Amino acid sequence: MAQEAVHSGRYGNNSPQTQERFMPPGSQPSDQHPSVLSDARQDEPAPTVQAIMSRRLVTVAMDDSLARARELFNEFHFHHLLVVEGRELVGIISDRDLLKAVSPYVGTMSETDRDRATLQKRVHQIMSRTLVTVTLHTSVMAASQLLLENRVSCLPVLTTAGHLEGIVTWRDLLREYLRYQAAA
Repeated sequence: MAQEAVHSGRYGNNSPQTQERFMPPGSQPSDQHPSVLSDARQDEPAPTVQAIMSRRLVTVAMDDSLARARELFNEFHFHHLLVVEGRELVGIISDRDLLKAVSPYVGTMSETDRDRATLQKRVHQIMSRTLVTVTLHTSVMAASQLLLENRVSCLPVLTTAGHLEGIVTWRDLLREYLRYQAAA
């Protein structure tokens, strides 16, 4: 039987809880969405997240200010910041989360002290604590299903010990799909 590990953690948990999905060979994780790589060649191993993920991570601490998060988004041009406490992943912030939390008047002629104060909020106040993660050995197909089923745009990649290893985004998965289609 094929086994895909899906980690779901919340802030305060020292180790992610593991929810395992057992699927018979050749079956799809969900009947709702067609497989991204549904016409996979039988002689090729299924591509895994390890092959397409980014190991270049940008992280913030829970007590970092939103001003610091904003600086990192502007500097690195990423769409997700991973929130860590030590080596443990405890949350995630998207650029959209930041846009919702910071006053739209910051940096304009209409800016007030109240607007500037939104930049002093802390990362832990706006981060998502419900995490959908994958391991290095999760198939690209299963990762694609997780993105669709959970309506998220990225999946942090954890080791089996629960340590942060990388990140895979919808762009990485789309790039892999296009590469796969070009090779077909």
